[in-house]
Amino acid sequence: MILELDCGNSFIKWRVLDGLASEVVSEGVVDSNLALIESLRIINALSLRNCRLVSVRTDEETGALIELIEREFTIPVVCAKSAREMSGVRNGYEDYERLGLDRWLAMLGGFHLAAGDACLILDFGTAVTADFVAADGEHLGGFICPGMPLMRNQLRTHTRKIRYGDQAAERALSSHVPGRSTAEAVERGCSLMLRGFVLTQLQLAQAYWGENYLVFITGGDAELVGGVVPDARVVPDLVFVGLAMACPLS
Repeated sequence: MILELDCGNSFIKWRVLDGLASEVVSEGVVDSNLALIESLRIINALSLRNCRLVSVRTDEETGALIELIEREFTIPVVCAKSAREMSGVRNGYEDYERLGLDRWLAMLGGFHLAAGDACLILDFGTAVTADFVAADGEHLGGFICPGMPLMRNQLRTHTRKIRYGDQAAERALSSHVPGRSTAEAVERGCSLMLRGFVLTQLQLAQAYWGENYLVFITGGDAELVGGVVPDARVVPDLVFVGLAMACPLS
């Protein structure tokens, strides 16, 4: 069995694959290293042989997680690294090592799934990112802006009277008509900002490639913008697609 980890800014997304069939045996999302270990321990007949991971956390945080996994399961851990070029994709950053690894792997996965077409990769997590990859594999660059959690938390932090719970937030997103409560106004306003971001990215993609491109959407808040791009392909595990390419295991 293979353990795959996507260590983001806020959460660790994990899944366990059957080593032979490459089928997902179990998966989940946790908010700490210890929660990850506890989630793995309860899997029946768990027999891990390898681990590969991508992390956007500090070297110290990533190193602590790797040490914990090696100690708990006695398996080798391979960590994805930046590259100037891989699997036909050429990193477009002037300093290629500064490109976030999650973005890099999502681009590898998207370009692979596009099978020769240009592609726009939109990732909706703690931050929202957009990356443009031409049909020849050239990364043209991208954009980063606050995601839904960051926008919401900034308003709550810096505006004293904005206070509401998660249930109110969920109910507020049932519609996009002008809000008649603080929760509705904030949640719908932030959601519309994300939708506006997507529409801008589509305009740029069309300027580059006309109609000859594919859109891939991934990330925990992907459902908030799915209706904006009805032809987009939603791939929740796009980073894992790229991780397998960057860290092949025999």
